Amino acid sequence: MYIHLGGEKIIRSTELIGIFDISIEKASRISKQFVNAAIENKQVETIGEEEAKSIVVTKSVVYYSPISSATLKKRSKSFSAGL
Repeated sequence: MYIHLGGEKIIRSTELIGIFDISIEKASRISKQFVNAAIENKQVETIGEEEAKSIVVTKSVVYYSPISSATLKKRSKSFSAGL
């Protein structure tokens, strides 16, 4: 199955590791370090022009998504419930 992250970006649900609210980047030192490491390794992609509302971690890329983490979590759960 696939999950739409915003804009024209769609990922396979099997690639998904985690979905986080954007506020975690400021609230957690470890999260900030993780994102900084991904940036240094050129593994970060910003989706669209809108302000990011969530961070989506996959096996190979960290996405900044304009869709809220709650909406993305609902989308991911709807796929896993059908399996």
